[in-house]
Amino acid sequence: MNAQTTYAGPWRVGVDIGGTKIEAALVSPAGEIVASERVPARPGNEAVLDDVTALVRSVAGHLGDPKSSIAAVGVGTPGQVDSATGHIAHVVNLGIEELELGALAGERLGVPVHVENDVNAAAVGAARALCGNDTSGTIVCLNFGTGLAAGVVTEGRVVHGFSGAAGEIGHVPVDPNRFPCPCGQRGCLETVCSGASVARLWPRTIDGRPPMPDLIDRARAGEFAAQRVLAMVMHAIADALQMIGQAYDPRLIVLGGGMAKTGDPFVQVIREELHEREADCPFLAGLKLGERLRLAPVDINLGALGAALCA
Repeated sequence: MNAQTTYAGPWRVGVDIGGTKIEAALVSPAGEIVASERVPARPGNEAVLDDVTALVRSVAGHLGDPKSSIAAVGVGTPGQVDSATGHIAHVVNLGIEELELGALAGERLGVPVHVENDVNAAAVGAARALCGNDTSGTIVCLNFGTGLAAGVVTEGRVVHGFSGAAGEIGHVPVDPNRFPCPCGQRGCLETVCSGASVARLWPRTIDGRPPMPDLIDRARAGEFAAQRVLAMVMHAIADALQMIGQAYDPRLIVLGGGMAKTGDPFVQVIREELHEREADCPFLAGLKLGERLRLAPVDINLGALGAALCA
């Protein structure tokens, strides 16, 4: 069952699988997280299955009413995900080549388990957190993590596309720097504006600061090398935003992932890049993309919330 246009419903558990941790959240019929637990992620098929099922059982134990029960479980995970079958593949950080996660976890738990791509799950969670039960229009969550991808939610439902590749804008090869990408192409957007690429382009941070806030601060201070790298990164981000804005015309564009934790300074430099482009293009100015930007809430596990709402 997909996320619906209302979030009222039975109790659910959402699970967010990451490269370093797995977190489960108990989600009420009103669509609110009421309890959560996490464990360090362990590699391997059996370890992931064991951890997911143990966390679901544990967090479900927070239900105060013994008559209440979990109706469904949603799992958000990186890698290639077939949301129709629950099959996942190529979860590199956890050493998973292939795993029938939905079916096997469902057998162990005795409830339906829906598996969703982690960025898609986060997009559903972001839509709920920022818009409540108003699911009108399209919300896009642009995730600046190890890679770059977009989760697209229209009228409360995830847009998967024909093969499940909707939103994979990180591998659109339009960046003029033409850096090689692990996917086999050159010039993919994520070779310049993902978290991993910014760390590669700007490894000279001071006192172990994260690359993005350090890069912005030092560019603002007039450091030429920082200004050069920031210009590259912002050019690619603005390209990504134009693709999203012109392809989906979303109500909101939510900025998520590690880079977005830089906060308001991150949004400000993006808006400055967009304003420069708008100065010469009335069409782009009319879209007002900068006004649609929102930071993903950092006090909610959007992946776990969204996974539950997709279940």
